[in-house]
Amino acid sequence: MKPRNVELGLLLLAFIVTISASALTALGRTADLPVDFVPFLIAVLLLLLAAHMVVRRLAPAANPLLLPLAALLNGLGYVMIARLDPDLAANQSAWAFLGVAGFSLGLLILPDPRKLEPYRYTLALAGVVLLLLPLIPRVGVEINGARIWLRVGSFSIQPGEFAKVTLAVFLASYLVEKRELLRVSTRRIGPIHLPDVKHFGPMLLALGVALLVMLAQRDLGSSLLFFTLFLSMLYMATERVAFVAVGLTTFAAAAVLAWSRFSHVQRRVDIWIDPFADAKNAGFQIAEAAFALADGSISGTGLGLGTPGKVPFAATDMIFAAIGEELGLLGASAVIAAFILFCTTGFRVATRAASDFETLLAAGLTALLGFQSFVIIGGVIRVLPLTGVTLPFVSYGGSSLLANYAILGLLLRISDRGEQAA
Repeated sequence: MKPRNVELGLLLLAFIVTISASALTALGRTADLPVDFVPFLIAVLLLLLAAHMVVRRLAPAANPLLLPLAALLNGLGYVMIARLDPDLAANQSAWAFLGVAGFSLGLLILPDPRKLEPYRYTLALAGVVLLLLPLIPRVGVEINGARIWLRVGSFSIQPGEFAKVTLAVFLASYLVEKRELLRVSTRRIGPIHLPDVKHFGPMLLALGVALLVMLAQRDLGSSLLFFTLFLSMLYMATERVAFVAVGLTTFAAAAVLAWSRFSHVQRRVDIWIDPFADAKNAGFQIAEAAFALADGSISGTGLGLGTPGKVPFAATDMIFAAIGEELGLLGASAVIAAFILFCTTGFRVATRAASDFETLLAAGLTALLGFQSFVIIGGVIRVLPLTGVTLPFVSYGGSSLLANYAILGLLLRISDRGEQAA
C-alpha cells in the first residue's frame, strides 16, 4: 500500500479517537453533547485532511506514521485541555491551526534541508538571541518562577521553544563538518583521550551561553534539554563514549553544585524525594498528581468523570496526570507507546536520510522530543524531579506546539528526500 494511503487511514483513525474522546468527555460531564460538537467535528476533519493533502503534494514519499501520531497526541491533548479549561482549549485549537499552517509552509519553502547548513552561525546567533529576549525589561515577564516569556499586550510567547530548533540545526551543521577532527585524539586527561579543544569552541560557546541564560531565567528544564541535545548529537556524530562520560560527569558535578548553592533547586529535590512532607504547600502539586494517578488505577475513572482540575497546572506541566486519572494505566501507557513509536520512526528517518547533515538533524530533533517527553512524564510519576517542560503535542502551550510542528515538518521533509533517494 502506498505510504500516503496508509497515512490517510491512520489520520482517520486518529480523528475517530479524538472525536470519540471528546464526545465521551462531554457525556461524562453533562450527559449531553455540546451544541458546537458538529462544527468541531468538521473542523478537526478538515484540518487533518488539509495536513494530509499538503504532505501528499509536497512530501509524497515521507514516512506515513509521523503525521498521524502527532495528530493523535495533539487531539488527545486538546480533549484533556478542553476538559480542564474551555478557554485554554479555544487558544490551543487556534495554535494547532497555526502549527499545521506553519509546517505546511515549511514543506513548501524548504524543499531541501541542506539549504540551512551554510547558515549555521547565523542560526546559532538567532538561537541565543531568542533565549535572551525574555531578559529584556518590560517585554520579558516571569511566570511561575521562570523568566522565559515575552508579553506584548495580551499576547505571550516562549521564544526558547524555537531556539531548540535553531540550535539543533547549528549543531548538526557544525558536527558534520568537524566530526572527523573531533574523532582524532590529541590530548589525554587521565584515561580519557580528547581532541584539540579549539574544535569544541563554537559548540561550547553556544551551549555555555544557552545554559547560562537558562539558569539566569531559572528554567532548569530547558537547560537540561539543551545539554542533552548537545551531548546526544555529539555522540551520534563522533560515536565516542568518552564524550558521554565527560558530559555526564560534568552534569553530575554541576547538579551537585546547583543543589548546594540554589535554594529553589534544593526545594525541587526535597519535593521529589518526599512530596508528602509538605503536601499542603510545596509538595501539593506532586502529591495531588500521585492521588490522581492512584484514582485512575488500571482503566481510569472515565473521561469527564475524574477530578483532574485539583492538580495545579494540570493543562500544562501535569497533563499526564490528568490522562492517567481518567484513562488509567492503560491510557497512559498508550500515550507513552505513541511517543516511543514516534521516536523510533524518527530515528528510522535519520538512518535513511539522504545526507549526513539530514541524518544528524533528524536524530537530534527526535532525541530532543523523546527526552523532553521522558523528562516531563518522569517528573509526574516521580522518576525524576519535576522540571516544568511541556509534553510535546499534548500539553497546552502555543510556542511549544508551533515548535513541535516545525520539528515534524523537518522530519517529514528529511524522510521524503531519503525515501526518494533510496
